Amino acid sequence: MQPKVMMKKKNISASKASLILFLCQIVSALDVPLDLLQPPTITQQSPKDYIVDPRENIVIQCEAKGKPPPSFSWTRNGTHFDIDKDALVTMKPNSGTLVINIMNGGKAEAYEGVYQCTARNERGAAISNNIVIRPSRSPLWTKEKLEPNQVREGDSLVLHCRPPVGLPPPIIFWMDNAFQRLPQSERVSQGLNGDLYFSNVQPEDTREDYICYARFNHTQTIQQKQPISVKVFSMDSLNDTIAANLSDTDIYAKPVTERQPVLLTPTGSTSTKVELRGNVLLLECIAAGLPTPVIRWIKEGGELPANRTFFENFKKTLKIIDVSEADSGNYKCIARNTLGSAHHVISVTVKAAPYWITAPRNLVLSPGEDGMLICRANGNPKPDISWLANGVPIAIAPEDPSRKVDGDTIIFSHVQERSSAVYQCNASNEYGYLLANAFVNVLAEPPRILTPANKLYQVIADSPALLDCAYFGSPKPEIEWFKGVKGSILRGNEYVFHDNGTLEIPVAQKDSTGTYTCVARNELGKIQNEVQLEVKDPTMIIKQPEYKVIQRYGQVSFECIIKHDSTLLPTVIWLKDNDELPDDERFLVGKDNLTIMNVTDKDDGTYTCIVNTTLDSVSASAVLTVVARPNPPFDLELTGQLERSVELSWVPGDENNSPITNFVIEFEDGLHEPGVWHYQTEVPGTQTTVQLKLSPYVSYSFRVIAVNEIGRSQPSEPSEQYLTKSANPDENPSNVQGIGSEPDNLVITWESLRGFQSNGPGLQYKVSWRQKDVDDEWTSVIVANVSKYIVSGTPTFVPYEIKVQALNDLGYAPEPLEVIGHSGEDLPMVAPGNVQVHVINSTLAKVHWDPVPLKTVRGHLQGYKVYYWKVQSLSRRSRRHVEKKILTFRGNKTFGMLPGLEPYSSYKLNVRVVNGKGEGPASPDKVFKTPEGVPSSPSFLKITNPTLDSLTLEWGSPTHPNGVLTSYILKFQPINNTHELGPLVEIRIPANESSLILKNLNYSTRYKFYFNAQTSVGSGSQITEEAVTIMDEAMASRQVDIATQGWFIGLMCAVALLILILLIVCFIRRNKGGKYPVKEKEDAHADPEIQPMKEDDGTFGEYSDAEDHKPLKKGSRTPSDRTVKKEDSDDSLVDYGEGVNGQFNEDGSFIGQYSGKKEKEPAEGNESSEAPSPVNAMNSFV
Repeated sequence: MQPKVMMKKKNISASKASLILFLCQIVSALDVPLDLLQPPTITQQSPKDYIVDPRENIVIQCEAKGKPPPSFSWTRNGTHFDIDKDALVTMKPNSGTLVINIMNGGKAEAYEGVYQCTARNERGAAISNNIVIRPSRSPLWTKEKLEPNQVREGDSLVLHCRPPVGLPPPIIFWMDNAFQRLPQSERVSQGLNGDLYFSNVQPEDTREDYICYARFNHTQTIQQKQPISVKVFSMDSLNDTIAANLSDTDIYAKPVTERQPVLLTPTGSTSTKVELRGNVLLLECIAAGLPTPVIRWIKEGGELPANRTFFENFKKTLKIIDVSEADSGNYKCIARNTLGSAHHVISVTVKAAPYWITAPRNLVLSPGEDGMLICRANGNPKPDISWLANGVPIAIAPEDPSRKVDGDTIIFSHVQERSSAVYQCNASNEYGYLLANAFVNVLAEPPRILTPANKLYQVIADSPALLDCAYFGSPKPEIEWFKGVKGSILRGNEYVFHDNGTLEIPVAQKDSTGTYTCVARNELGKIQNEVQLEVKDPTMIIKQPEYKVIQRYGQVSFECIIKHDSTLLPTVIWLKDNDELPDDERFLVGKDNLTIMNVTDKDDGTYTCIVNTTLDSVSASAVLTVVARPNPPFDLELTGQLERSVELSWVPGDENNSPITNFVIEFEDGLHEPGVWHYQTEVPGTQTTVQLKLSPYVSYSFRVIAVNEIGRSQPSEPSEQYLTKSANPDENPSNVQGIGSEPDNLVITWESLRGFQSNGPGLQYKVSWRQKDVDDEWTSVIVANVSKYIVSGTPTFVPYEIKVQALNDLGYAPEPLEVIGHSGEDLPMVAPGNVQVHVINSTLAKVHWDPVPLKTVRGHLQGYKVYYWKVQSLSRRSRRHVEKKILTFRGNKTFGMLPGLEPYSSYKLNVRVVNGKGEGPASPDKVFKTPEGVPSSPSFLKITNPTLDSLTLEWGSPTHPNGVLTSYILKFQPINNTHELGPLVEIRIPANESSLILKNLNYSTRYKFYFNAQTSVGSGSQITEEAVTIMDEAMASRQVDIATQGWFIGLMCAVALLILILLIVCFIRRNKGGKYPVKEKEDAHADPEIQPMKEDDGTFGEYSDAEDHKPLKKGSRTPSDRTVKKEDSDDSLVDYGEGVNGQFNEDGSFIGQYSGKKEKEPAEGNESSEAPSPVNAMNSFV
């Protein structure tokens, strides 16, 4: 399955919304403000064909606006309608709408007619359409006597509805007495005229309650026709009736015969149809025939229009919506069955009532201006255009020298105020008419801007921005736009200026935000208005929900993480299949996710995250597919039962969105193993039948299990049982073996046949054996249904030929295969000889031996075992507990390797042969010795008694000398404060020594020692240790003394006082705003020594490096630039190994490491980050 993920985005201020706003602004720009003189304009009127409910009051609408407010009058059927003379008719206040009070005794039929409204003021008169008022009608069905319809099976039948003529026409449907709709199909269907057509009748069509209903929606009533009875005679029942009533005759009804199609409607081979442009074209063909014909539609000489063509009523009805003149032509329906076809051609002509090409629009002119009204319409046939002025045909209207009529156009020249009027254009043909009012209003008005001041527009970046400047003026004002208060006029391709004054920024950016000024001017004045534009960041879904496949009862989560403009408040809505989420507590909507707990099959679908702000909306969708193990198959059926096979078929269950890969068939033997199911076979998931091989004498039941990627379904319900007949066994026992358990017997074993393999009752086994190459005759015995037989008194370990044959009450199985077995084994009789050992090195040896004769093995040779053990170490001459080791070498091998030996030791070994019974006697012990090796490391190395120039070393001999020690090797070297190693010194020490005093060492110096032992073979692994000589006590006391001398303390105090005075002077000078000499020098030379007072914590600066709070460098001198760097804490005893972390044991040995702060500074020269010696610490102050 491929993942399915969709994303949509729309900006409210863009695309379609922009176009709608623009069109609305065009309309509003043509409106004359209602505080100005203007002719009437019809704003609301009833439809041309107005069907009213005769039980309710009749309301005929007519609303208009104008200045001064218009007055209203009506005509009825072309003459003045005086409403004052009819008490049932009233006109709403300040309106032309009529209310005819039918509910107080009036009759709707008395007010049928054609009504027209006129709205008039001093500047002209506007008229409404002709409004035809007709009350709806829902007449009752005329009573008629309906004869029962008796029809022969296979014939066609039409049940006529013939509903009463209503207004509007009723909706027809067929139901029975229980108000249930009658089922329809390709064979039985309702025509467009309401009749019920049967292409051919069947016995099940017999019933007495075929009822046609007519529903009149306008009056909310339903009329019912009397029930129609249909009785269908089948051929068998008709022949029985004829035979009973007309004995001794050859008259019988003919059997049902198939017939080729014949059209029931329309009749004949051709017909015509006229439809109006824009309507829905419905064409119908219903045919009789047996088998039921299938209908197909084509258009001769062309194609059926795509996207507008639909087939209804089982393709018997062709529906084309929104027809145009191009849809005229010949449409052919073809009815076809296996015996032939019939066709009918319908010639369609599309006519057109008038429709607008250019409707006249209101015209506002200033005195002396020119203009025109245009009225263009089309239709089929082409409509006639006529003009009226203030509701009067223009030919008889008062003269106007500024007006000239030219067909569909009225041209105005140098108009004056008296030229104001309302003109009507009427376009009509035989199918209808169009009437449009358009006024000419002559005004002299300075510009006015109708858009509110400082209106705020908000749009999304990269979308269009439309800034409104609705205006009015006469003459028509010119519009200019500026950005900012003093900005220049806007021009260029980045802006679009619409005729209605709207400024369009096609692609608004963040820098488009600001104030925009619209200026409108004509010869009578100028006015301006400011609007504000804010451009916001678009809303985005930065992590969309993703396609998910989840197992049933699992948990799934869809993410929808968004990014939006900080000033917009988004709302997140989740939909399922474009509808609201189910009202279910399993659906948990979080801030940026949707979680569905305990998923079920009904949760399958498309989930959409919609993020809305006031300006834009984005959405992203993902599909959730819920998968599960398939439902079990059902409807198992056994067919084609034979003695050794049967066909099994089934219907698959629901695959639950994961295709079924295969079906597993299992069987139960109800005769031998009831309740136990065995695997039979499996087939691909596309197969629903299988031929199964069967065994005799088995009571079979089958079940099927469906498998998909999720798992296996529950088993189906078992099939019916099928018992096969008995027969001889088809097979013999398997895995026949002959193995003796004692030296004088032969145990014959086999795997018994399962119950269904017996093929019949009385299962037994015939067991046969003979000694190979010795006996000619077989010895046989028949045993019951067991799996073992013991033959006694056999020679030790000799080969036997064995066979086991199955038999039952019906006979023997085929001749079985012979197998070779052996009687029981005994322990081997002799030991391997000529054992030799070759020592390869100090830890590895190779042993050889001669194989024993196979006859002395007295069983299956399994291999040889080598026992070896260490007798003693040659270097210590001490014995220990003997631990024997065993190595086994499989098969007839005559050598092996002995790894892991200890050097310089004495070993013994022997070799034994092994068979299935056990081990034979051991060979004589063989002694061998391993040579010397290198020793292990000394057991310990301890350094004690440190002095100024000496250290004492003590050690222990190696735990494993692996030979005769010849000497010890000692290597050592000093380690300086930067952990660099000095020159290496090597000393050879006799092997009988265990301590050494090293002299002439440097005081207060760390040394590293390397110590190992040697044999004649070489040096062993070494042991390492470190130690430190002690410091000179006199120098330590000097360090302490200098720190307590009075002159030293006085000197430090004087330096501190001078620095304090200098900083105070600098501080005073700085507050006065001037530069002090030291500051000037600092500015001039950028001396790094001088640091200003720290303003954040009030402490004074020091002569220091760029990094503060660093300890003084060990052994450092003040550099040439006089910068002193602080380093580790001064003279801390901890850094010399004498503090808390550095101590000496009671015997003077050093324990612990250098301690104290180890923060390191980049090295200067040979400076070290380690703690300095007392001497170096003292020298740093000199």
